[in-house]
Amino acid sequence: MDDLELQSLVEKISIKSFGKLFQHKAYFNSRLRSTGGRYMLNTHHIEINKKYLEQLGFNELVGIIKHELCHYHLHIEGKGYQHRDIDFKKLLKEVEAPRFCSPLPEQVNRKAIKRVIIYICGNCGQTYQRKRMINTQRYVCGKCRGKLTKKKELTLS
Repeated sequence: MDDLELQSLVEKISIKSFGKLFQHKAYFNSRLRSTGGRYMLNTHHIEINKKYLEQLGFNELVGIIKHELCHYHLHIEGKGYQHRDIDFKKLLKEVEAPRFCSPLPEQVNRKAIKRVIIYICGNCGQTYQRKRMINTQRYVCGKCRGKLTKKKELTLS
């Protein structure tokens, strides 16, 4: 699917589900990472993350489009268009749009893998477990101010 097909799909969904025209642009944005789509307040355009179509399919894409169209139509009409607004929640239910999009499989897999890095003090032997790497040139042991060294890195799934 390319941007022209997406534009046509958004226009069809807007007429079918909302009974209103979508008069702005809808396009794929490959830079979106943590969201399925985005409604731009200034331009009224809708950006869609193409990964959701590729990994979760057409039905998920339609749900994301409906969600963004809820933002679009409510904002144009001057009603509450934010997630916390009653108008927004009511319109989501009417058009059967999801409040949040499903997580991508690659995001779920990334969260399942846990990384543990173990540091040890060269002076007193105190060990520290961290999820993120630390700069051993900058940080020292909190117990004796000794030099820290990376002992090992574990990946748990």
